[in-house]
Amino acid sequence: MNDITFNTVWERIIYNQGQVFYTVTGLKFTYSIEGDYLITDRTKYKLPKTDFARAFERMPISSPSCISKIVRGPSYIWAILNDHRISKGEW
Repeated sequence: MNDITFNTVWERIIYNQGQVFYTVTGLKFTYSIEGDYLITDRTKYKLPKTDFARAFERMPISSPSCISKIVRGPSYIWAILNDHRISKGEW
């Protein structure tokens, strides 16, 4: 991976809130940001920014199962980090 920082990635995540994303199995979802948490429209629990940072440190990863033991909501985190609007082809 190049010199991209997690702060840059988090800014992209904030910028794209409300947009449609898809899990690896094709489930459609959107999300909103509340402080240092991301909330999808498919769940009621909050995904912490720190979990996205943990997953980002391991990018590229091939599937949500690669991060299932270190983050909550691995399907959503994986889908967001692997979306072209967030990765911009940088991993």
